Amino acid sequence: MTAVAPVRRKTIDAIGSIEARDFSFWYGKKQALKEISLAVQPRSVTALIGPSGCGKSTFLRSINRLNDLIPGIRHEGDLCLDGNSIYDAALDVVALRQRVGMVFQRWNPFPKSIYENVAYGPRINGVDSRGSLDEIVERSLRRAAIWEEVKDRLRSSALGLSGGQQQRVCIARALANQPEVLLLDEPASALDPSSTQRIEELLYELKKELTIIIVTHNLQQAARASDYTAFFFTGELVEFGQTEQIFTSPREERTDAYITGRFG
Repeated sequence: MTAVAPVRRKTIDAIGSIEARDFSFWYGKKQALKEISLAVQPRSVTALIGPSGCGKSTFLRSINRLNDLIPGIRHEGDLCLDGNSIYDAALDVVALRQRVGMVFQRWNPFPKSIYENVAYGPRINGVDSRGSLDEIVERSLRRAAIWEEVKDRLRSSALGLSGGQQQRVCIARALANQPEVLLLDEPASALDPSSTQRIEELLYELKKELTIIIVTHNLQQAARASDYTAFFFTGELVEFGQTEQIFTSPREERTDAYITGRFG
């Protein structure tokens, strides 16, 4: 297994760093992750690749402790955000999920207006000023590269948008809480090529401001959109490194076999 050195946290640029330290995870008696160690660099896009059932989505959902909602789970080792354990007993899990936003495979806007979808998180976090909400909604929709398409229909239902537009509204909804990290679980798998391109272009812009981790089965997307790639197989981290190195000169035979389509 190839891992990178721990992230050094000396400057503001290090905000949004994720580090796994011998992290293992079980669903009941089934072990899904086996001693994962890697350090995700801040202000970058990291792609998690591997065949179905290899543990990449389990790892992704562990970062904001979304797996805690499943009965019978347990873990060993640690996951750290900016050098601090996310399993610290004093940690507020709600606050963690504000710092680590999540966008799912299938777009899931609320059956509300576009405005109310994006304003939802700030509202429940205590923002009640109309002026402040207006500013947050516009800023978030601009960051999600959809403001120009929806600015004249903010009071219309988000369910009336196309699939690609709905997914970008969901990204805007996640961005409204000003996260340091954005997790995306197959965000473009159900989208047409044009919408997929828009999402990939969006990732390129967003990584200037926050850390992005994306699960994808699309190897071409991983090669195009990510700076770093982690290859998971049967719950193990086989190899982790810069995307160009992973795709052109992998160090592990299993990585090479997966990249070249010999299995998966």
